[in-house]
Amino acid sequence: MGDSDRRLDAATLRDWAHTAVGDLITHTDEINQLNVFPVADSDTGTNMLFTMRSALAEANTEAASGEVGRVAAALSSGALHGARGNSGVILSQILRGLADVMTGPQRIDAVDPTLLGAGLRHGVDLVVTSMGGREVPGTIVSVLQAAAAAVERSAADGHGLGSALIAATDAAAAALDATTAQLDVLAEAGVVDAGGRGLLVLLDALRSTVTGQAPVRRAYPPAQRSRLPEAGTDSPAPQFEVMYLLGECEPDDTEVLRERLNQLGESVAIATSGVVGGYSVHVHTDDAGAAVEAGLEVGRPRRIQISALAGPTGLPPGSWARERAVLAVVDGDGAGSLFGSEGACVLRPDPHSAEPVTMVTAQQLLRALVDTGAAQVMLLPNGYVAAEELVAGCTAAIGWGIDVVPVPTGSMVQGLSALAVHDPGRPAVDDGYTMARAAGSTRHGSVRVATEHALTWAGSCRPGDGLGIAGDEVLIVARDVAKAAIGLIDLLLAAGGELVTVLFGAGVDGQVVDVLIRHVHDQHPGTELATYFTGHRGDALLIGVE
Repeated sequence: MGDSDRRLDAATLRDWAHTAVGDLITHTDEINQLNVFPVADSDTGTNMLFTMRSALAEANTEAASGEVGRVAAALSSGALHGARGNSGVILSQILRGLADVMTGPQRIDAVDPTLLGAGLRHGVDLVVTSMGGREVPGTIVSVLQAAAAAVERSAADGHGLGSALIAATDAAAAALDATTAQLDVLAEAGVVDAGGRGLLVLLDALRSTVTGQAPVRRAYPPAQRSRLPEAGTDSPAPQFEVMYLLGECEPDDTEVLRERLNQLGESVAIATSGVVGGYSVHVHTDDAGAAVEAGLEVGRPRRIQISALAGPTGLPPGSWARERAVLAVVDGDGAGSLFGSEGACVLRPDPHSAEPVTMVTAQQLLRALVDTGAAQVMLLPNGYVAAEELVAGCTAAIGWGIDVVPVPTGSMVQGLSALAVHDPGRPAVDDGYTMARAAGSTRHGSVRVATEHALTWAGSCRPGDGLGIAGDEVLIVARDVAKAAIGLIDLLLAAGGELVTVLFGAGVDGQVVDVLIRHVHDQHPGTELATYFTGHRGDALLIGVE
């Protein structure tokens, strides 16, 4: 160690993190312009910056601590919880490698070259493990290996920390230059690896923090995009980047998860947090919902981030596919077509279930909310989501970054009323209020076929009778569906109304339509009747009055 070199203690480690964030800010645009692997989405610098900012914020909570291990652990934890992108996950594992060797059973006051070399080498192993054990030459791993080896040699030769860091950064710079020839995509674009350039920024920051002298690096020219393969010449790049923290997961299950994510996409990374059952998950995929669902099958995902990757969608990185969508839970092929034609995304209960009415689970709801690709979702449950499942699904989605506005629709006829006034140009709160008001002003009921003898509020019924139901009570008992529908329509129109909407379920005789058209025309002049064959199960008819 030179006379002016600092000890790498807790205070120096925090100062390094602060310097690293500042230097990443300076070099973010440069790193982004180098980014062509694994996806040319130009966000590696941004992702490393946001990840390091999160690490610094956590380390600042240990400002009073004099233990370098506690500061290192805070950096590792902050990076893992705030990791952005593939490069962020890798950075979190590098910091964890340092933390693991600095938080031994004995208190460590300062880090020497031997300990630093062990931390960097452990970081190499963790990064490779997070990538499924596959090491790709020409990436950030190549640069990290070179730095680790240089520090190990310096430690073996008895050099001080400052000399070890100078050797490490010089070796990292040489390894970075070599990456261009190690990956075809880098050679085609004429660039070095973006992640490796970001790592060099971090190592240079540590060198300058300890020695007080910042090295001068050559300019790294940006990618020549015209030399990259044209869109369509290779397989299309995945549309989404999916990340989440996964808890309550057994180690053996991570390989099951990795295999499933490899089937769904690419750039799979599963990084351990060092906490039992804790992992950070990353994948590029076209099926964001399935990637989340894969995590649900082996543990408890949280803090889900879904970003659109630059590519066929033409969307900027870090955004959703669109600002707002409507998700309607409906039953029946006709209902799916009807709501879909009005611009809604559709979630259907299991069409193969033997149950007359199948409800949607929280997991199915969450999957559908993610699959809309929207930052804001107006949700129309339409009576097919139980209250506890609705709360669970929406709460999870909101906690994972989707702004969900549940609209209280108890029937598909109310859902149609709400959808008719949806305006994506309004603020979400205003849009939700307007849709809820339209749904609430739609009086609704249903007609069901009795399956057994029973006593109802409207009298006794026999199998085959038509039952007019509103508010969960049988108000009409008639000898068939048509007569029950007539009685229910008359009842719902008693308080006035301009439009009657009738949705016909599976197996209903088409002659019922003619009967209702004649009745409304003759008995309720001026009232419009709209009928749709939705093919829903359970109730024979769904009726709404506006």
